[in-house]
Amino acid sequence: MKKIILSTFILTALYSCKKESQKTEDTPATDSLAVTQNTTASGATYVPKELSPENIGQHLAKNNDTLYVTNFFATWCGPCMKEIPSFKNKMQELKDKPVKFTFVNLDDKNDWDTAVKDFVVENNLGRNVILLDGQKLDQNFFSNNFKQWDGGSIPFTFMRKGDKTDEYLGMMTEEVLNSKIDAFLK
Repeated sequence: MKKIILSTFILTALYSCKKESQKTEDTPATDSLAVTQNTTASGATYVPKELSPENIGQHLAKNNDTLYVTNFFATWCGPCMKEIPSFKNKMQELKDKPVKFTFVNLDDKNDWDTAVKDFVVENNLGRNVILLDGQKLDQNFFSNNFKQWDGGSIPFTFMRKGDKTDEYLGMMTEEVLNSKIDAFLK
């Protein structure tokens, strides 16, 4: 019963964000997490893989000299889609630096082969997107991994380099993103 109530709360909170979409320019990028590559007649397409909450937690806990920027988003979330171009610009700018960008998709599992796939292909982000089934999340996931975020809204960005972390709830402007990343790279 507790799981059903928590799942309903998370889905309700996530669906409170208006559905919108915005086209962005293609920018290639890489990430430390391997993703399966499928080849189709139209060219190479990268298909994101699903990770469990435990594996996402392990990714968030990486403690080394690389800056990990992890953004939790959904394709139906207008603010999420509006901030993606800023992340892509920063990814391109820092492509040769020890910075890894990961986008954790929280769309409903039924949308993974449609809206999420279209978003990934359109933005050339397949190597950077991880699918996370929100039905598998419980309150422990949030309390074990974050100080601020309780899963109630998105977008949410988590940054970690070594022992230093930063959490940002809401849409991040390009200026804020640049400022936070620059602070980690000093």
